[in-house]
Amino acid sequence: MPSSAAVDNPWFRRFNPSDFAPARIVIFPHAGGSAGYYMEYAKALAPYADVLAVQYPGRQNRFAEPAIDSVPELAEQIYRELREWVDRPIHFFGHSMGAAVAFETARCFARDGLAGPERLFVSAGRAPSMPRDTAVHTLSDDGMLDEIIRLGGTDERILDVPALRELIIPALRADYTAIETYRAAPDAVVPQPITALVGESDANATVEHMAPWEQHTTGGFTLRVFPGGHFYVAEQLDAVVRLLTSHLRG
Repeated sequence: MPSSAAVDNPWFRRFNPSDFAPARIVIFPHAGGSAGYYMEYAKALAPYADVLAVQYPGRQNRFAEPAIDSVPELAEQIYRELREWVDRPIHFFGHSMGAAVAFETARCFARDGLAGPERLFVSAGRAPSMPRDTAVHTLSDDGMLDEIIRLGGTDERILDVPALRELIIPALRADYTAIETYRAAPDAVVPQPITALVGESDANATVEHMAPWEQHTTGGFTLRVFPGGHFYVAEQLDAVVRLLTSHLRG
């Protein structure tokens, strides 16, 4: 089991390592997102949890690697790397696309009869069996970039730099391909309780889109609504952290 502050595994960033925190949270980023976006969450959750922020291939320190355009494949690879990090109670938090990846990663643990997360927190991501009615991954590069600007969560100044735009686009298209072509069977379930989080003005993942998560767990379900849109997690950091820590502490 890992115990040092360093993480040599490229799949995870550990911004505030704590070998002695009573629990661990694994954060699964949104489409086009990176581990670095959740650095403030890692700070705020200490000392209640040691935070592993997943770093998908094709971004930041993994720019040289090809991005993965399948949610199940992404989950399978994360699962293989994550198995050595379950040395304490572990929870999953996935935002937007990350909600689906977290769900599928938890299903990998259940499939193999291994102890997985104690709870799934799924944020701003439609229930797994709901149809996807968007096709952002088929748009032009400019069209895709316009979409992520519309949703928020991306520093627009980055997109003004042509070299950075060229670096971002392959991972962005792969992520949107992954989530827009993903759909789980209606009877796909995990044994863990699920807490769904949603921004009250999020048109991409509404309360109606989030409520059917209840069908995908045998462990109980709760739904929490926060002020804000798709990236309410940035504006409501303190409130979300309070919710997370309330479970971590008991």
